[in-house]
Amino acid sequence: MCLVVFAWKAHPDYPLILVANRDELHARPTRDMHWWPDEPGVLAGRDLQAGGSWLAITRNGRFATVTNYREAARRRTAPRSRGDFVREFASGTERPTPFVQQLDGSQYAGCSLLASDGDELVYWSNRGDAPRPLDPGIYGLSNASLDTPWPKLVRTRSKLAAVVAENNLSLTSLFRLVADKKPVPATEVIANELPFELARALSAPFIVTTEYGTRCSTALLIGANGLIEVGERRFNSSGEPNGDSLFRFSIEDNAVARSP
Repeated sequence: MCLVVFAWKAHPDYPLILVANRDELHARPTRDMHWWPDEPGVLAGRDLQAGGSWLAITRNGRFATVTNYREAARRRTAPRSRGDFVREFASGTERPTPFVQQLDGSQYAGCSLLASDGDELVYWSNRGDAPRPLDPGIYGLSNASLDTPWPKLVRTRSKLAAVVAENNLSLTSLFRLVADKKPVPATEVIANELPFELARALSAPFIVTTEYGTRCSTALLIGANGLIEVGERRFNSSGEPNGDSLFRFSIEDNAVARSP
C-alpha cells in the first residue's frame, strides 16, 4: 500500500475513516479481499507470493495496514515480507502499543505500520521513527514517514479533511479521493534515482504505468455504532476497473459479504 489518508476520532459517528491505494507490480500474484479460511476472523487481500497482506480488518474491529519506503537498493536485500506485520497483528490479540514495541524490523525493507484495536491507533516505522499512539486528527502516509509532505499526500489529505468537514461520508466519496491520476507539474518532480517519467507517474495519487501501478483502492468506515463498511476496487495495468467487493458487518454480529 503506497498512499493512505485517514481520520482518527475526528468525526463523532466514525472513529476511523480511511481510504488507501495499493501500488504494486502488476505481475505480483494477489488474491482479492476475502475472509481468510486459515484465519476466519480476518478480512484482507492476500499477497500470494509471500503470504501476508497490505491491509486487514477483523470481525472484532482490529485493523492494520503497511506502506513501503522508497529505497530500491535496500529492498532487494530484505529477506522477509512487510505484509507479515499486518497478518500477525490482525490474527493476534495483543494491544497495538505492546505489539509494535516488540517488533524487529531489521530483516525488512523500509516500511510504516498502522495498527488499531478500536481504542488506540498506533504508528510504527522501522526507519527511525519512535512508535506512538496517534491523537485525534487527519493524517496521511505514503512512501516515507507519517505526514511527510509529498504533494500527492498533501492533496489527498486535504480532500479527506473537506469530506469529513462536510459530513459527506460514504465509501463512494472516499474512493473518489484516491482516483486522482494527475501527476505534479514537471518542474516539481524530484526523481532521485528514478527515471524522470517514472518519477512523475509516481507523483500521482493513482499510479498508471505498464509494469507498476495502483492495483486496488480500499475504503473503510468504522462506525461508533459498531458497523464496519469496507470496499475494495481493483484495477488493471491501464488503470481501468476490473472488479470490486463490498463488505458490511457489525463487530458484534457475523459478517456478510457481497461481491458484485
